[in-house]
Amino acid sequence: MGVLRHPPGEPVSGRPPSSDTSPPPHLIKFRAAVDDLLTEVVGSAGPSGVQRAEAVLGRRLYDAEFRTVLTQTPEGMSSVVESLTREVRDYRPNDRSAAIDLTALIRIFLLSQIDAVWWGRTKAYALDADMLRADELVELEPLRRRGALKIRYRTQSEQLWTRGVRAAMRRLAPDRTPRTVGLRYARTRPEVIALAHSLATDFTRLAPAGTPELWVNSLTRSVDYQLHLRSLGYSAVLPSAHCVGYAVDIEMAWFARFGARPVLEELLLERRDSGAVNVIDEGQAWHVCINPAATADLRRAFDREFSA
Repeated sequence: MGVLRHPPGEPVSGRPPSSDTSPPPHLIKFRAAVDDLLTEVVGSAGPSGVQRAEAVLGRRLYDAEFRTVLTQTPEGMSSVVESLTREVRDYRPNDRSAAIDLTALIRIFLLSQIDAVWWGRTKAYALDADMLRADELVELEPLRRRGALKIRYRTQSEQLWTRGVRAAMRRLAPDRTPRTVGLRYARTRPEVIALAHSLATDFTRLAPAGTPELWVNSLTRSVDYQLHLRSLGYSAVLPSAHCVGYAVDIEMAWFARFGARPVLEELLLERRDSGAVNVIDEGQAWHVCINPAATADLRRAFDREFSA
């Protein structure tokens, strides 16, 4: 990752992190333990690699640094360990999954347990219909039409002619936009909009001249759609903060061509280190989940910025 030049100890965003969301020591230790565990798994491939990965997991996951987080998950520690072991055994690399290898699979799964601790007991949107009638979710399109949003996104289309036009554009100008199918529904919680808007504001200010606005790849999803993505080979974990509306996936890979990826990485890591969010590197995009302790401030920020 590139390094930005700013005074030591000063947030790159220019705003001090909220003291209310300071990350507890056990989360800092958990993330460090995940990084350390992954060094033992790097290079695992084939049957022998799977066996080595399983051995590492069996030896390390009951260490105190992991127990303090995994025991707080809705399903409990044993269930999480069993699920991850099963994921490792069944893993098959494919072009759709963010888990390009076993190391990525384990990293994504383990870090997603922070999301599960925060939101795993919150009632999820089981079906798309539940999302569409949820009054607590906000439509992005009206905000975009009035020029209030500083983020960009694409919505999925079921119309063949629209899909055909997009396919042609990808062939003619493959890097004009990120390579993503887009949002199934442009709906999310006000807190996520406030977070993305704040991030986009800082990104626009700090990124190299000519960098496009922040691009969002995914917002709220139903459990049913999450299972559909999983059936297609995507690394769609459950429970997921996407299914309760408190997660967003931010495009990363596309911004490398503008020299802006290091800026975006640091902005996201700054928010993670302040305790406001959980961040997971999923390759092309980074998954961002809001800490419940940050929701009140974000809701107030949304009301200030977007209330008409």
